[in-house]
Amino acid sequence: MNQVEHLEYNTERSKLFIPEYGRHFQKMVDHAVSIADREERNKVAKAIISVMGNLQPHLRDVPDFQHKLWDQLFIMSDFKLDVDSPFPITSKEVLQQRPEPLEYPQNHPKYRFYGNNIKRMIDVAIKWEKGDMRTGLEYAIANHMKKCYLNWNKDSVEDAVIFEHLKELSEGQIDLAPNGENLTNSDQFLKNRVTKSNRNSGGNKKGQRNGRSKKRY
Repeated sequence: MNQVEHLEYNTERSKLFIPEYGRHFQKMVDHAVSIADREERNKVAKAIISVMGNLQPHLRDVPDFQHKLWDQLFIMSDFKLDVDSPFPITSKEVLQQRPEPLEYPQNHPKYRFYGNNIKRMIDVAIKWEKGDMRTGLEYAIANHMKKCYLNWNKDSVEDAVIFEHLKELSEGQIDLAPNGENLTNSDQFLKNRVTKSNRNSGGNKKGQRNGRSKKRY
């Protein structure tokens, strides 16, 4: 009967500061905090650090590994453990500080269906010297823009529309309209899209047919 009365339930236990080490480690740290003699308290703290290190032997060669263990020891003691640490003791306030929020680039392009990478490619093309290499890159960008347009908008688009958008996005520095050359035909992009769609769905249909043909007993 006495054993039942002394059972511990999780709802009655204190919250673990670092759950990875478990309840027994937390009790060891709590015991170290309760020791009155400083010399004995230092000895117990070093013993706890040694056991913590044995649990993670693969990290022994990592720089500042021992410093990390001592920081964790103080965290588990809620910074109440008064011992001689071989490393500067990080304060509770410093550990609880939240990092500064990262600035997230707010980019709202006019033609979102082209994506941000198209604008980056255009910026690169503008910096190239005029010649065959730059012209080839410009037409590659225009063809990719046409493909993106067809993926998200209609089943056909005039090359003049793509040229106009490219000119606008490049601030007038890329104008392919006067060259009189055509981009890849829209039907070719649509054909590739249908072929890819059929390839992805073909396996499922085959599996469904096989499933239906099986006899059930």
